[in-house]
Amino acid sequence: MSYLNVLRPFFLIFLICSSCAQKQNLKAKIKSEEMIIRMCEIQIDPKYFTEYISILKEEAEVSIRLEPGVISIYPMYQKESKTEIRILEIYADKKAYEAHLQTPHFIHYKTTTSKMVKSLKLIDMNVIDKDMMEQIFKKL
Repeated sequence: MSYLNVLRPFFLIFLICSSCAQKQNLKAKIKSEEMIIRMCEIQIDPKYFTEYISILKEEAEVSIRLEPGVISIYPMYQKESKTEIRILEIYADKKAYEAHLQTPHFIHYKTTTSKMVKSLKLIDMNVIDKDMMEQIFKKL
């Protein structure tokens, strides 16, 4: 048995433990009173719906994957009116939100969709029960 084969299980355990520790560190740093929570109400010009959805999905996916302070960018549309978009945005804090606004993927989203948006309303929200929020996200 080679030296690498002996060390492989220990290395795997180390990677798993360090990944869990990073998640716990981020979770410990997030305080509900510092979170930025926003509902975005957006009305899209119907002729741009398919293009807008494609750009929005990409922006949300990249934001969640690359930005540790982005907790949620969850886009939805109304059943009765597909051009009525709602996005639940949750950021760990103001610093994470401000950093998000400077990312290439957000700037791309904002500049390419500006002609598609008929109206935009940003509604700032507050957490009622942070523990319940954690339970919701655990179910996924």
